[in-house]
Amino acid sequence: MDVLEITKCLPHRYPFLLIDRVLEMELGVSIKAIKNVTVNEPFFQGHFPSYPVMPGVLILEAMAQAAGVLSYKSLEVAPSEDSLYFFAGIDNARFKRQVVPGDQLILCVQITANKRGIWKYKAQAFVGTELAAEADLICAQREVQR
Repeated sequence: MDVLEITKCLPHRYPFLLIDRVLEMELGVSIKAIKNVTVNEPFFQGHFPSYPVMPGVLILEAMAQAAGVLSYKSLEVAPSEDSLYFFAGIDNARFKRQVVPGDQLILCVQITANKRGIWKYKAQAFVGTELAAEADLICAQREVQR
């Protein structure tokens, strides 16, 4: 999937869309996506100007967005005006390597459970073959009032 197809599956937009391409996906099972990290990212202006490092929370968010694409595609639905998936928990988050401009994050996410609108995932982010971050993610579907 290219970025145009991804935007049909996620409600996120610039500057918060953190997935550039989906490389592989097995519906209901797993996804492999990429995030190209460039010096032009707005967060690098302040984190940290003299030593740019991608914030860990944005690495977690990129993994969650990959999980969102997997979930929406697996259910064969798109985000709606009435309902969205939100973070409900992040467990066992570990950061193993700094992510800097020029890196390409490879986001690997597997569904570990799905019950009554609560999804659980095992997520990992790699730079090349080197593990950069990992976490267990929990997302929940919630109605939104506009």
